[in-house]
Amino acid sequence: MTFNTTDLLNLNNEVFNAYVFWSGILVLKILAMAILTGVQRFRTGTFANPEDCLFKRDNVTYDNPYVERVRRAHLNDLENILPFFIAGFLYVLTDPSAAVAVNLYRAMAAVRIIHTLVYAVVVVPQPARFLSFGVGYLITGYMAFKVVFYV
Repeated sequence: MTFNTTDLLNLNNEVFNAYVFWSGILVLKILAMAILTGVQRFRTGTFANPEDCLFKRDNVTYDNPYVERVRRAHLNDLENILPFFIAGFLYVLTDPSAAVAVNLYRAMAAVRIIHTLVYAVVVVPQPARFLSFGVGYLITGYMAFKVVFYV
């Protein structure tokens, strides 16, 4: 199939528009994780550096379970959302079905938000976290597979 990338990488292209929008949502979500980590640090009085302590009761420690849970969720975002950005962008270039692509982008954003909620905000027993992680992983894998076999 011959196409012009200018046509695909244009906000008038529904697929590219959805990719840009949902990627922006996921960037905001990653940024929110840094704030959530700070909130947990202040809530528990647990800091990573002595100069960050505000009161004598504050601690320098690296093992507060509440802070570490948020940090692990943040790390999981970085491990999963960053590959999605690449696979999702390359997927746009395959000129996929708009309905499929838009729903994949929406689903990815939804499952990453759900993953944080069930892992770091309101801890929900498994398989909630596994399912939200797994769906996102499969979405990114599907898009990468489609890219590899498109060329």
